[in-house]
Amino acid sequence: MSHAYADLSPDRVLAAIDAKGFVTDGHLLALNSYENRVFQVGLEDGGFLVAKFYRPARWSDEAILEEHRFSLALAADEIPVVAPLPDAQGRTLHHHDGFRYALFPRQGGRYPNLDDPDNLEWLGRFLGRIHRLGAAAEFVHRPATDVQTLGREPACRLLDSPLLPGAYRDRYRALTGQLIDKCQAAFDTVRPRTLRLHGDCHPSNVLWTDGGPHFVDMDDCRTGPAVQDLWMLMSGDRADMTWQLDALLTGYRTFCDFDVRELALIEPLRALRQIHYGSWLAHRWDDPAFPQAFPWFGSAAYWEEQLSGFAEQLHRLDEAPLQLFG
Repeated sequence: MSHAYADLSPDRVLAAIDAKGFVTDGHLLALNSYENRVFQVGLEDGGFLVAKFYRPARWSDEAILEEHRFSLALAADEIPVVAPLPDAQGRTLHHHDGFRYALFPRQGGRYPNLDDPDNLEWLGRFLGRIHRLGAAAEFVHRPATDVQTLGREPACRLLDSPLLPGAYRDRYRALTGQLIDKCQAAFDTVRPRTLRLHGDCHPSNVLWTDGGPHFVDMDDCRTGPAVQDLWMLMSGDRADMTWQLDALLTGYRTFCDFDVRELALIEPLRALRQIHYGSWLAHRWDDPAFPQAFPWFGSAAYWEEQLSGFAEQLHRLDEAPLQLFG
């Protein structure tokens, strides 16, 4: 069966980059990415580029260009976001042999140490600056972080998928239905202000150097509540998440106000991410990279663990939101 990247051979990748005026040296390293295909490419002058080939039919050109404009605006404001490189005509989205791609500078770095409150405060300052700029305009072509796009639609897709075994279908329908209802009630109560976000701000999308953090992979930038870019940087038990949140917001509030009512959306957003993740795996299962990387998906053990996680999350949704110190 043909799949989205069946025709993306190494020769095509190198030819696409050569077509933009770079002279490649033949070295090509596939980086860790599943939704798109991302490569580190060696150049004849000894340098490197990163090339991202967008998954066909996922985003419109207009949606990708909104991502690029947002990234470039952040970089112009000296916020450390790895933005695409414009060509001589100022274009950032390129086409080659039916594929769309963008080129980026290579940015090294290490996984962030989020046990250090100073690092969290540092990240919070940059997120405050991202959101201050994000609130200055709106996305037109990119989706929202809401119950419909991250909950209802993914759950419906998975219920229609043969990868959800019949033995688990009724439990899945019941648990996701309850989660979605509770998430919608939380959003209806808070009615958060929405703004342009990174959208997928988990620790793997932060690269740390001696000069501080860099944010990478703006591919999932969306409109949504500010807390969406904060909660994935927190982990552990309630006490741990409380001090982490306090450190993040200490930095964040230097540049941007934060509505504490949004703390009631942390667990709903976690629930929506859980629902979306399984549906995403099923939706991409025809891409051979997915069965290879996620061989456990669809097994009885997977579904038992997934549904148990849904049930636990239902209880978390009934708990009081996190509270800030003081």
